[in-house]
Amino acid sequence: MDYDVIVIGGGPSGLMASIAAASHGARVLVADKGNKLGRKLGISGGGRCNVTNAKDIDEIILNIPGNGRFLYSAFAEFSNKDIIAFFEGLGIPLKEEDRGRMFPVSDRAQTVVDALIRKVRSLGVDILVNQPVERVLYKDGRTAGIRLASGQEIRSSCVIIATGGKSVPHTGSTGDGYPWAEEAGHTITELYPTEVPITSGESFIQSKELQGLSLRNITLSVWNAKGKKIITHEGDMIFTHFGLSGPAALRCSQFVVKELKRSNKTTVTLTIDLLPEQNAGQLSDELLALARKESRKAIKNVLRERLPDKMIPLLLKKAGLREDVTYDHLPKQPWEELVRTIKAFPVEANGTLSLKEAFVTGGGVHLKEVDPRTMQSKKMPGLFFCGEVLDIHGYTGGYNITAAFATGYTAGKNAAAASR
Repeated sequence: MDYDVIVIGGGPSGLMASIAAASHGARVLVADKGNKLGRKLGISGGGRCNVTNAKDIDEIILNIPGNGRFLYSAFAEFSNKDIIAFFEGLGIPLKEEDRGRMFPVSDRAQTVVDALIRKVRSLGVDILVNQPVERVLYKDGRTAGIRLASGQEIRSSCVIIATGGKSVPHTGSTGDGYPWAEEAGHTITELYPTEVPITSGESFIQSKELQGLSLRNITLSVWNAKGKKIITHEGDMIFTHFGLSGPAALRCSQFVVKELKRSNKTTVTLTIDLLPEQNAGQLSDELLALARKESRKAIKNVLRERLPDKMIPLLLKKAGLREDVTYDHLPKQPWEELVRTIKAFPVEANGTLSLKEAFVTGGGVHLKEVDPRTMQSKKMPGLFFCGEVLDIHGYTGGYNITAAFATGYTAGKNAAAASR
C-alpha cells in the first residue's frame, strides 16, 4: 500500500508528527524498529513524563541553548500552551511543578504514552513495529518512500525522519537517521553528549570520600582557560564515584564538553558556591558570630550548622585550618580562605560520561538545511525532520520534549500539505 506520509520513529516527535499528518487528512504509516511505540517517553521525567514546561516561549528558548531560536516558527505553530491543551483534550489532566515543569496528574508516563497511541490509532494511522527501516528512498530528486530491512519497499512522496539522537540507545535511539539525511545531501554537525554527568580525577572524587553527598540549592559555575565564567546554574547536585551528577551538573555538562574541545586542555575548572544566598562578607560575619557564641567549640562543629558534615574536613584542609581550632585561635588568612572556598569550592573536570549515557544528544542535522517554518529539507523535497535528529538540544525540565512535540507537529502538518 502507498501512503501520503511515512513517519520513521515512534518517539515523542514521531507520534506527534503522525497525529498532525493524519489530522490534516493524510494517509499515514508510522514505522518503528522496536517492539512498541513511545519507549523513550515511557522512561522520561523519571518515569513520570515531563510533557512540557509552562514558562513563556522566550524563557523556553533560553532553556534550549542548542539552537533554540530555530524553534520560533514551530512554537508559533504548536506552542507549549497548545501541548497542554492537546493532552487535556485527550483526557490527561496536567499539573505544574517547580520551575514550570508540567506532569500528568497520574504521575505515570505510561498514561501519556497510552493516550498518544490511542489517538494515533483513532486517526487510522497504520503502525509497523519490529520493522527496522534500512533506507529512505529518493528518486528523480525527491523522496519516494522507504525500504525495510526485510527488503519490502513502501512508497510515499513524504517521509518524516523522527529517529532521535544517539543518547539512551536502549530505547532505540542509535543514530539511524543521520546516514539517511547524509544520503539526501545533508550535513550532520558533530555529535556530543549533553545533559550528562561530569567526570573528575580530583583526589577527593577518586577516594570516594564525598560519594553520595547531595547538595541542595547550590550554584555550579564553569570557567574558561582564561578564568572567565562561561555559565552558572543553580539547583541540586550530587557527588558520585566518578564526578558530579544531578540537575545543576547535567546543565553545565555541555559547557564542559565544549570548553575542553575549544581550549585543548585536559581539564576545565568548575566551582561550587555552597551557600549562594549570602555574599562572602555576610557569610564570614554569620559564621564568626556562631563561632564567637560557642567559642569553646572546635570550628568543625560550628560549621555543621551551615554545611554538610562530609565536606567540612575537606574545606578546612583546603583553607589550611586545623579541625580542632576554636574561635579564640582563628588565624585571619586561613579563615578568609575558608570563606572563599565555601563560596567557590573548586573541582577540576576532565570530561563527561559518553553519549550513550547522556540524556540528550548535541549536534545533528544542520539547521541551515531545514526550513524552520515546515521542517522540510531544503536539499530534498518531501523529506522532513523532527525531534532530536535535528541539531537542537535543551536542558532537562520539559524543554527537549517541547521541542520534539513542536517540531513533530510542524513536520506532520506540513508533510500532509506537501503530499497533496
